[in-house]
Amino acid sequence: MIELPNERKIDIEPGLKRMILIELIFPVVLLVLGIYHGMMQVLYRSGMIHTRKVLGLEYYQGLTLHGVINAIVFTTFFAVAFGYAVIRFYLERPLNMKVAWLSFALMIVGTLLAAAAILSGTSSVLYTFYPPLRAHPAFYVGLTLVVVGSWIAFFNWMPAYSGWKREHRGEKVPLAVVGIFAAFVVWLIATIPVAIEIIFLLLPWSLGWVATVNVPLARMLFWFFGHPLVYFWLLPSYVMYYTMLPKLAGGKLFSDFAGRLTFMWLVLYSAPVGIHHQFTEPGISSTWKFVHAFFTMLVAVPSFATAFALAASMEHGARQNGGRGLLGWWKKLPYIDKERWLFGYFFCGLVIFIFGGVTGIINASYNLDVVVHNTSWLPAHFHQTVAGPIFLSYIAMSLFLVVKLTGKEIKFPGWNVWVPYIWTLGIMIFSTGLFIGGAGGEPRRTNMGLTYTNPESPLYHADWQAAKMLGSIGGTIMTLAALIFFVVFFATLFARSARAGALELIVSEPFHDENVRAVQSFTPWLAGAVLLLVIAYAPPIAQTLRSNFPGAPPYTPDSPLPISAAKP
Repeated sequence: MIELPNERKIDIEPGLKRMILIELIFPVVLLVLGIYHGMMQVLYRSGMIHTRKVLGLEYYQGLTLHGVINAIVFTTFFAVAFGYAVIRFYLERPLNMKVAWLSFALMIVGTLLAAAAILSGTSSVLYTFYPPLRAHPAFYVGLTLVVVGSWIAFFNWMPAYSGWKREHRGEKVPLAVVGIFAAFVVWLIATIPVAIEIIFLLLPWSLGWVATVNVPLARMLFWFFGHPLVYFWLLPSYVMYYTMLPKLAGGKLFSDFAGRLTFMWLVLYSAPVGIHHQFTEPGISSTWKFVHAFFTMLVAVPSFATAFALAASMEHGARQNGGRGLLGWWKKLPYIDKERWLFGYFFCGLVIFIFGGVTGIINASYNLDVVVHNTSWLPAHFHQTVAGPIFLSYIAMSLFLVVKLTGKEIKFPGWNVWVPYIWTLGIMIFSTGLFIGGAGGEPRRTNMGLTYTNPESPLYHADWQAAKMLGSIGGTIMTLAALIFFVVFFATLFARSARAGALELIVSEPFHDENVRAVQSFTPWLAGAVLLLVIAYAPPIAQTLRSNFPGAPPYTPDSPLPISAAKP
C-alpha cells in the first residue's frame, strides 16, 4: 500500500463507490479477452497459426474484439470511473447518482449490444467505423450508447464544477479537474463527427435502406474523430503524471502552468489533425493535407512541455532523496518499490511514449508517411502510444482505486512491481519487429487464407519473416506481463478487506505555482478550437461532397479467397 505524507482520504457515498468499482472491474474482466486476442494477432503475423478459426472466431472477428475491448470499452469505462473519482475527490461536492446510474446503464447495454454483434460474426470491422467494412446495426447502436453514456457522465459533473467555482471565486480550479474536463471536452468534440457519420451514412447503409456509402466522406468524418480520440485516452494519463508522479518521486510538480497549458493546448489542437491519416486518399487537396500536417506538429508542443516538467519534477524528488551530480540523481528514483509501485507503471509509460512520439512525427510528415503508410509501422507506433503510457497508467490506477475503495492489500506485491518493466521489454521488442517490417514494406494486416504469412501463398515474403518473429516474441512477453497483472488484480479483488475503504488519491504540491490567467478558463480555448475546426475541415468536407465518387457496397474481410484460388 502507498502511504505518503499529507495524503487525503474522503468517505464517499456507497452508491458512487459501488459504481466506480464496477466501472473499473467490468472492463478489466473484458480486457482478459482483449489481451488474449492480441496474443492471437502476433501468432497470426508470425505464421504460427494458419487455421481460419481459433476458438470459433475468424481472424478479423478476433481482431475486432481486441480493438473494441482494448481501445474503446476499457478506455471509456476507465475514463468515466476515474473522472468520477477525481471530481468527487477534488471538488468535494455530491453528484446526482440517478444520472450517474443512467450513464452506467447505457454504457453497459451498449457494450453488450456491440459484443453480440461482433460474436455473431456480422461485425468484423476492427474497432473502426470505416467503410467499405460494414457492421450489423447493433454494433453501431451499441457503441453509440457507450458514447452517449459517457457524455451523460460528463454533463453530470458540470453542476459540481460550477458550484465549486461559485464558492471559490478567484481560486484556480484543481489541476486534476482541469485535466479531466479537458479530456471530456476533447471527447465531446471528437464524437460529434462520428455520430454524424453513423446516423446519416453508416446506419442507413447497415440497415439496407441504401445500397452504397460515400467512402471518402465517411472516412474523413471517422478521422475527425479517430485522432483526437487518442488525446481523450492520453489526458487521464497526463492527469496522473502531473498530479501523482512528482510526489511518488519524492518531490513536487515543477510547474503548475505546464500542466494547465498542456491540457488547454490539447483542447485547441487535438481535433484539426485527422487528415494526416488520409495523405494517400484522393479528393482532398494537398493544401489541406499540409494544413493538417502542420497542426499535427503543433500537437507535439504539450508532449515536449510534459517531458520537461516531469523530468524536472522527478529530478527535484530524487535530489530531495539524496541524488547528486548531473545524472546521478536518476539512481534515487523508486523504480522497484513495493510501497510506491505506481511510479514504475508511470515511469515506464513515459519511456515508451518517447519512442511513440518520435514515430508519430514521422507519420505526420507527408513525405515520410508515404513510405510507411498502411504497413506494420503503424501498429508499432500505435502500440507505443496507446499500449504504453495509456495502458500502463490505466491498469495501474484501476488496481490502485480498487485497493483504496475496498480497503484491501495488494496481493503478490513483488510480482506487481515488475509488471511495467516486463511489459516495456515486450512492447519495445514487439514494436521494433513491426517497425523493421514496416520500413521494408510489410503490410499492416494479414488475412487468413490469402496471406503473406503462409509459405504456400503467392504473396509470401521471406524477407519479412525475421521481423514478424521478433514482433511475436515481443507480443508474447507483453502477454506474460498482462497475465501477471491479472493474477495480482483478481487475487487482490477477491481478498478480504484489511481496513475500511475510502476515496484516496496522491496529490503533488507545485514547486512553481504560477498564476497565469490565460490557462485558467476553457472559454477562449474552446472558441479557438471551434475556429480551427471550421478552418481545417469545412473546405475539405466541401471538396469531398463536390467530388463525383461512386458509392461503395459492403465488404466482409473474413471471407477471403482460398489459397488455391489465388495462385496463378
